[in-house]
Amino acid sequence: MRLSLPIIVPLATAVVLLLSPTRPLLQRWIAFAGSLGQMASGVALFLVVEREGIQVLQIGNWPAPFGITLVADLLAAMLIVATGIVGVAVTGSAFGGVDPRREAFGYHPLLQILLMGVSGAFLTGDLFNLYVCFEVMLVASFVLMALHRTSAQVEAAFKYVTINLLASSIFLTALGLLYGATGTLNMADLALIWSGRDSPAVDLVIAMLFLVAFSIKAGLFPLFFWLPASYHTPPAAIGAAFAGLLTKVGVYALIRIFTLLFNNAPPGLPALLLGMSAATMVIGMVAALSERDFRRVLSFNLVAHIGYTTAALSLLTPEALSGSIFYILHHIVVITNLFLVTGVMLRLRRTTLIEGLGGFYRDQPVFALLALVPVFSLAGVPPLSGFLGKLAIVQGSFAAGAYWVGGLVLVVGLLTLVSMSRIWAEAFWKPSTRGPDAVAPGRALLATIAALTLVTLAITIGAEPLFALTSRAAAQLLDSQGYIHAVLGGTH
Repeated sequence: MRLSLPIIVPLATAVVLLLSPTRPLLQRWIAFAGSLGQMASGVALFLVVEREGIQVLQIGNWPAPFGITLVADLLAAMLIVATGIVGVAVTGSAFGGVDPRREAFGYHPLLQILLMGVSGAFLTGDLFNLYVCFEVMLVASFVLMALHRTSAQVEAAFKYVTINLLASSIFLTALGLLYGATGTLNMADLALIWSGRDSPAVDLVIAMLFLVAFSIKAGLFPLFFWLPASYHTPPAAIGAAFAGLLTKVGVYALIRIFTLLFNNAPPGLPALLLGMSAATMVIGMVAALSERDFRRVLSFNLVAHIGYTTAALSLLTPEALSGSIFYILHHIVVITNLFLVTGVMLRLRRTTLIEGLGGFYRDQPVFALLALVPVFSLAGVPPLSGFLGKLAIVQGSFAAGAYWVGGLVLVVGLLTLVSMSRIWAEAFWKPSTRGPDAVAPGRALLATIAALTLVTLAITIGAEPLFALTSRAAAQLLDSQGYIHAVLGGTH
């Protein structure tokens, strides 16, 4: 039962919200309580997985591969906890104010449905239900993006949904071909069957389809343009949820199929992923340096830093994969926090254009101090978690003999430092051309930013035990026999 709670709790919360009176304060409290419940269920699940190993739930007691299977290994459990943290942060920020028209049109239940889809994607044990969870996320995120539409939001929402529907179509095509070739979509069963197949041409086509579909979802080159064209348009809280979670589901799917299905793939497949990741890192950061809107800078930084995680994945070594997982966990918290920081900027200055900012360090010292940590953690300044994550990826690359990958990560890290230092200098340090702010930043938003900043500091201080966990998670992923045995038991 505990394995299904991270999915059931947000679903039940969404139902309660739809049936409750549409009073804003009541809706906010229900949503916040539901997110706290989901986070608590995620923490409880993580503790069980960390103590007892991989957890499996066969829905309706139908044995795998015939029924619906939920599986939680260390990677999935850690990502469920991260999902809960983002959910609490985003619903907590609603106490700082949400457009009443958005709240009236279902903002809070839609956000819970999004969290349900993300949790389902992390916990599902079969590829068809992964597709279903992707579609749940797509529908919820499309409506959230276009809710109380402006022309910019509608344009961004259509770009977003069009490219993601293309990815879903490719994913569904791959599922059909895979089921026709193997007769199953259960991931543990596929791992057994795939290793014994002798159809290299068909298998390569299927693998390529999965790679393309998940790369689009993750925001990798060359089809990443939908992300910076859309993530900057919705309100800060929605952008924070999208940036923190949605691309990470695409990266998670890539990690799962590369370690479970394609660990003996043709050499060209990891090499192709590595090339796409390298291009994503470079192009994303060059584009970030050319932007003058803080949200678009963050969107392109998001693209570039997704390249870090998939480049490390493509090496398929324990050290590199451990660094990738650590960086994912760090990035979820930091990028969510920075999008919420832009919400405070909008509240105070009505813009996120760099030209219209400045003076926050003098006018809003508490806000500036709280923003300092995520800004420079994303930049990779020692000893913050961003630096530790990049260092782990560089060390993993060197250990795998991929010295040019480690060198590229260092170069892109330097460009990130330039990008975020410019933001700090322009938005926080330079004198403001305006008078004193007419409104306060809002206690709820500051409290949320402070909480996420504390999480970032906790990741930094607790880096050693967290690295131990990510190393165990990487070893678990690369040794698929444990996953297969947990799901199929003695049937294999």
